[in-house]
Amino acid sequence: MSEVLKLERIEKIYNRGEPGEVSVLKGADIAIQPGEVVALVAPSGAGKSTLLHIAGLLDTPTSGRVWIGGEDLTDLGDKRRTQTRRSKVGFIYQFHHLLPEFTALENIVLPQLANGAGQAAAKDRAMMLLDTVGVAHRSDHRPAELSGGEQQRVAFCRALANAPALLLADEPTGNLDPETSDRVFGALMTLVRETGLSALIATHNLDLAARMDRILALDSGVITPTK
Repeated sequence: MSEVLKLERIEKIYNRGEPGEVSVLKGADIAIQPGEVVALVAPSGAGKSTLLHIAGLLDTPTSGRVWIGGEDLTDLGDKRRTQTRRSKVGFIYQFHHLLPEFTALENIVLPQLANGAGQAAAKDRAMMLLDTVGVAHRSDHRPAELSGGEQQRVAFCRALANAPALLLADEPTGNLDPETSDRVFGALMTLVRETGLSALIATHNLDLAARMDRILALDSGVITPTK
C-alpha cells in the first residue's frame, strides 16, 4: 500500500551559494501510512514549519522528492500544486485564520464550494464536521463570537472540509491554555480517527505527542524516530 506522504532526502537551503547561506533541512525522510497519526517534535527554529510547507506543496525543496498518495509531486507547476493542495491536503495552524465576516458554518462551506461541491452537500458536510467536534450549536456564530477553543475546532473542520487524505498541523493548540489545549486536541484526534485521515502534527507538547501513533524528532535538519 502506498504511503499517503513520503518525503525523500529533503534538503532546504536559503541564500544558496551566498555568504549568508543557511541549511535548514539536510536529507529529511518521512513516510506516513494510511490512517497513521505522526507527531513531529522539534525546538523552535529547527525547520518544522519549513518541512510542513514542503510536505504540503506550499514550498519547494532545494533537493529531494515529495510524494503524496504514491504520486511524485515535486515538480508540479503552480496551478497543479494549488489543485492538489485543495483536494488532497488540509492545513491547520496555531492561529485559526477563519474569515471574520463569515459564520463558522460558512467558513467550512466556502472551501467546498471553491472545490466544486453543491451548496446543500457542502452545508451537510460542514454540520457533520462541526457536530463531530462538539460545536454544531455555534454554527451561526462569527469567529469573534467564539472562544479560542471553539475557533480552533472550527479551523479543524475547515481543514477537513474537502475530505483530504493528508492533514498537516503546525502547533494546532499552541495558542491555547493547557486545559483547553487538551480538550481541543482530543476533538482533533476524534475528527482524524473518524475520517480515516493520515496526519503529521508538529507540537512542542510531549504529552500530546505521546497520544499519537509515532513520534519523529527533527534535529540538525534530519528526522529521527523516538517512538
